[in-house]
Order: sequence, then C-alpha cells, then structure tokens
Amino acid sequence: MKHPKKLMIAIAVLLTMSCSKEDAQISTDHKLFEDVPEGAQAVSLLGKSLFSKPASQKSLDNLTAAKATYDADPMDADNIIWYGRRAAYTGDFRRAIEIFSEGIAKHPEDSRMYRHRGHRYITIREFDRAIADYEIAAKLIEGQEDSIEPDGAPNPLGIPVSSRHSNIWYHLGLSYYLVHDWENALRAYQTGHDLQVNDDNIVSTAHWIYMILRRMGRDKEAEAALVNISKDMNVIENFSYHNLDLFYKGEIPAQTMLDVDPNDPSGASVAYGVANWYYYNGEVDKAYDLMERFMKTDSWGAFGFIAAEVDLSKR
Repeated sequence: MKHPKKLMIAIAVLLTMSCSKEDAQISTDHKLFEDVPEGAQAVSLLGKSLFSKPASQKSLDNLTAAKATYDADPMDADNIIWYGRRAAYTGDFRRAIEIFSEGIAKHPEDSRMYRHRGHRYITIREFDRAIADYEIAAKLIEGQEDSIEPDGAPNPLGIPVSSRHSNIWYHLGLSYYLVHDWENALRAYQTGHDLQVNDDNIVSTAHWIYMILRRMGRDKEAEAALVNISKDMNVIENFSYHNLDLFYKGEIPAQTMLDVDPNDPSGASVAYGVANWYYYNGEVDKAYDLMERFMKTDSWGAFGFIAAEVDLSKR
C-alpha cells in the first residue's frame, strides 16, 4: 500500500464526521463512545458507574475562558485543543472527546487531536479507540521534529517535562498495556524511552518497561532496563515513577512506598506499582488485596487505578 498514513487519516475522519449542530459541536448520536447511565462519565470494568467530582471554580473559569477563545475562532487548532483540555480538567471527559473529534474533522493531519482524544478514551475505558487514535498519531509524527507540549497543570517550577512525541508513545504504550498486549506496549514504551527527552521521561518509561518485562517473565531484561536509574537524577515532576524505579532496584522498601495517598493520581501510580510487584513476585493474593483497597478511593481517572481495575476484571 503506497499511502497507509493517508488511508488511516481518512478512516479516522470518516469515523469522526457527523452532522454538526448550529454551534459546530459534534453530536453524541454518532457513537463516539459507548452509552453510560445518565450523569456518568464511564462504567468501570467491574460494572460500577463512574461519576466526576464537582469541578473547582478555577477549572470552570479556565473552561469559560477557553470556550470564549474557541468561539472567537473555532477553526484554530490550538483553540480547539485547549477547549477540549479544559473541558477534561472539569471532569467532563465525554465532552472533551466530542471537542477533539471536531478537531479531527477540521484538522485531520494534526497529531495533537488524536493524542488528546486518545487520552480521554483511556479515561472512559475505551481502550481500543485509544489504541486506534494513538496509532494514527504515531504515523502522523513520522519524520516530524519533536516539540515540548505545554502543561495544563504546570509543575511548581513551571517547566514542561513532556513532548508531543513522548506523550504519543507513552499513551500508546499504556493503551496496549491496559489490554495486556505486552509486545506492543513494550514497543511503544521503548520507542518513547529512546527519545531521551529528559530524566522525567526516562524514569516514567523505565517504570512501565520494567513492569511489562516482568509480566512477560523476562526478569533479566527488566533489571537491565533500570541500569541507568539513580537517586541523583534531575527529576522535576515524576517523583513517584522515580521512586518506583528505585524500589524495583531494592533501594526503597515496600512499606515506605505504600505511605502514599491513593486518592492522588501519583499515589495511585505508586500503589499499583507496588501491587503489581507483589503480583509478578508470586504474592498474588497480596497484590489483589492492595488493588481492591484502592478501588474504594475516588481516583478512578488515574492510570494506576485503571490498570488495577483491568487486572481485577481479568482475575
């Protein structure tokens, strides 16, 4: 096939296109996502309806400002992206998917639209749709120069730590991980790790690479994946992943790692990392018990929570 990239884009646009409303919003009648109970954002893999917490006033104000900017120029790609991102930050992930779908219809070769929509498909447990979006995004960035991606919620130093390419490969790896396709998850995370964007990128991808290799029974390769991880790395944001990597190397005890708040997304990542460590080290009951305990928290949008939910659903 001579033009696989163009074919994938065309398919994506056909799947996204719909009859627009008067305000150019994408209708939900065209199955952008599965139906859920009224008011819910998703249904968990364990059958529980998932509702977002009330948004903070700051998040609502940011959304209002982003929508005003979008309304002034609804064709502008950046305006669409920030409108969608701000909608997601209020907990309205389904509306964000609608907005990014509109962006795909308007800008079908802009990888950012698929990157951000795929993220929110992960949140609402639509993993196959997320994989499709990220595979398209990965095709679109072939031969393109990478660029730093601006943060929606900046870290205390105000220094973004991820790039467009690293985010696409990271989330593609996660999407495959969540369907337990270890080979493709490893491929994506290894590609992202090889970008060597910064130490934050290195520690986060190393964490997932290690877990995947352990799940595959390739223990020696898993150990080798951490060889360049050290305590003195210049980590700005991904402290939880850095600590998990050090934990895997035996430099931090498990009990210290569990002294986290699993209601926080980074705490959920740590809790899952430790639970998964118990799992592939043969302490399966202990692993599931830990996963069950933080299923009772309200951090259902966190990647660690979703990964634990997947494991529990496959038990």
